[in-house]
Amino acid sequence: MQVLDPDEPVSIGAMVGPEAFTEVRYLAHYKQLRALSLIPELASRFHAEFGRDSGGLLRTYHADEAETLVVAMGSVNGTIKDVVDEMRADGTSIGCVTITSFRPFPLPEVRTALERARRVVVGEKSLSVGLGGVLASNVRMALRGHSLPVSTCIAGLGGRPITKKSLRGLFEKAARDERDDVTFLDLRWDVVNEEVERMNAIRRSGPIAENILRSMGIQATSG
Repeated sequence: MQVLDPDEPVSIGAMVGPEAFTEVRYLAHYKQLRALSLIPELASRFHAEFGRDSGGLLRTYHADEAETLVVAMGSVNGTIKDVVDEMRADGTSIGCVTITSFRPFPLPEVRTALERARRVVVGEKSLSVGLGGVLASNVRMALRGHSLPVSTCIAGLGGRPITKKSLRGLFEKAARDERDDVTFLDLRWDVVNEEVERMNAIRRSGPIAENILRSMGIQATSG
């Protein structure tokens, strides 16, 4: 722990030069790896003290023996659990895994939670442009050497609503093994295709955002 000592004042800038940068970054990595064992320990102590769950590394919901497992982080899991309940009531073998520690990422725990499933769907509200889902990349790393298929669903970008109807359609398609590596939930393909045709016709990108808003009948504003 670092403390301020008026008798021995020290000023440390935000940058570290090349002579120490590798060591500083390694120690940050080292501390993150230590947290992998500390988080479950502290979660157990929290539960003993307060009688409720603080999160730990991950949570499972109807995951035992589920053929389809949905992996996600954050508030979207509430909606996912509602859809899981509805689909299980209709006889679909589905469950979900909530990641509560993204960094450090619990690779062994995620593998153990997922390896008995037949398929994995990763739902996430982030996109690594040119690659796909950020969380899915970590899930695939946890399952390296395992033949379990993993698909990604990008949803909720920019605050777009994630509905039970759309999720259910996605999960039912996955359960039938009709999967794409990356799916963009509720994507307006008509708008996207129109802009792609426009870009191909004029051979330059142009003001994409303005064109899409115009196609949707939305007036762009400046401020």
